[in-house]
Amino acid sequence: MNIKEYFARIAYKGPQDKSDFETLTAVFVHHIRSVPFENLSIHCGETMELDLEPIYEKIVKKNRGGWCMENNYLLFWALKTMGYEISLLGGYVYNPQQNTYYKDINHLLLKVVIDSQAYIVDGAFGLAYQMWEPMKLVSGKDQPQLPGIFRFTEDNGTWYLDKFKRKQSSVNPDNIPLFFDAVEDETCRKVYSFTLQPRTIEEFRPQSLYLQTAPDSLFVKKSICSLQTATGFQALIGWTFTETRYNNKDNMDLVERTTLTDEEVERTLEERFSIRLERKLVPVNKGSDTML
Repeated sequence: MNIKEYFARIAYKGPQDKSDFETLTAVFVHHIRSVPFENLSIHCGETMELDLEPIYEKIVKKNRGGWCMENNYLLFWALKTMGYEISLLGGYVYNPQQNTYYKDINHLLLKVVIDSQAYIVDGAFGLAYQMWEPMKLVSGKDQPQLPGIFRFTEDNGTWYLDKFKRKQSSVNPDNIPLFFDAVEDETCRKVYSFTLQPRTIEEFRPQSLYLQTAPDSLFVKKSICSLQTATGFQALIGWTFTETRYNNKDNMDLVERTTLTDEEVERTLEERFSIRLERKLVPVNKGSDTML
């Protein structure tokens, strides 16, 4: 594995020998705008592995993306190679349908310490709840970013991440019935909880297997590919392509949705996400959309 190849993959041309906040932010921004959050391997009959070398081969060599356990693990390797003080953390994603957090760790995120200040770095939550810059690990402080206002809250050693959203204006010529239409006026959404207990990648293997195979897993029920852009994000879930522009006007996010054919799905992956799959993708979109 070669850090210069990783920098080329994310189109990063800045300092490579610094481990300060400015460099961290620059690498992070390039990462989330270059490496999609996606689980397409599941729907191509492939396995999503947790070892660094196959992750590097997939994302850097084959120009693919990955879900949090792949994407953030690669980012962990890159930042550690650059000299950052960094550790893996385990998160518990919020389930809005059950109004609770999952009981098992199902999200991998990173903690970076610079000059005694801890930051949370999460380059792989994707879609509307993706942070756009590292966040200070402080409780109760609003941290505004273009996607919205993020806030950590700590309670007895457990940290909670919330996002405060803008309202949305929608362009939906196909009248796509998506769940989030019913909650678009929601101002605050719980995202996930976590503790500061350092984790090893081995602790994520049971959930990695479960999320790839269980019939009730969101990642089995939906084929997902999303990428952050300079103005918002774009996402392909099943056959539905969504493009969101943050704060488009009047403190509103503009959300445009279209339904694609199978042929258009393949073309969109190549043209909008720079992804060429080696195996045939079987798009899936079952159940409610609670992710946008």
